Amino acid sequence: MSLRRTMLYLPGNNPNMLLRGHLFRPDGLILDLEDAVAPSEKDAARILVRDVLCRGEFGGCEVTVRINGMDTELWREDVAAVVPAGATGLRVPKVENPRDIRLLDEYLGEVESHAGIAEGRTAIFCLLETALGIWRAYDIATASPRVAALIPGGEDLTADLRTNRSADGTELATIRSLLVVAARAAGVDALDTVYPRVADDEGLRREVAFIKQLGFDGKSVIHPNQIPIVHDIFTPTEAEVEKAKRIVAAARDAAARGLGAVQVDGRMVDKPVVRRAEFTLSRAGLSGEVM
Repeated sequence: MSLRRTMLYLPGNNPNMLLRGHLFRPDGLILDLEDAVAPSEKDAARILVRDVLCRGEFGGCEVTVRINGMDTELWREDVAAVVPAGATGLRVPKVENPRDIRLLDEYLGEVESHAGIAEGRTAIFCLLETALGIWRAYDIATASPRVAALIPGGEDLTADLRTNRSADGTELATIRSLLVVAARAAGVDALDTVYPRVADDEGLRREVAFIKQLGFDGKSVIHPNQIPIVHDIFTPTEAEVEKAKRIVAAARDAAARGLGAVQVDGRMVDKPVVRRAEFTLSRAGLSGEVM
């Protein structure tokens, strides 16, 4: 399972940031051709992102590209340029209709085939930035086997809801819960929207702790300083890892002896607890490494 605790946005028209973003050690990079790029710079940014992708120097980060919306004339050019160059995923803005994801899936198959890339390699990350997109979240997530994650919008979504982005995110609480349920039902990741107050470390910590408790897998970030904070909260503590190891080891031992009941630290644990322990080890990068 890919770790997606942090995915760092990088402006597609800034060569310095595109080349250096991986040095801040996010789990993933988002090379942005949409909101970060003025209309007059779209063509130049597409060429720059393509060339940076061809270099292939990203330190093991998952590399995705936020393409322009499918309601524009630009998205096909974006896909045709960045997929053959090495983008492993596309972040699609303002997704509202499963039909658009099916259309993108079909076009991706054509691009991959023409480029000699294994069909299905390119993942789709769906940005749900309107009320309609959130309402259709499950249908969107299941529109293509390429869909890897659902991501709620921030500013665009709150504007569509006719409210404002608040410091405590009250207006997005129900939206976030709905999105996690849809993502889990569809078997894809739930990745949170960005925290816009880049100088407010404590506010970021509170929000990340909240979305982790809701069940999110990670968060989009817009500044390198946000990465260690998000990683710190999403990475299991040493005590959590050791407990998870004991639970998984005990479950395996019980299964090997044909026993259904598992006892760890004096308490009985059942299958859901074992699954959570396995997930904890996976998040810590220790899948299969049980003492």
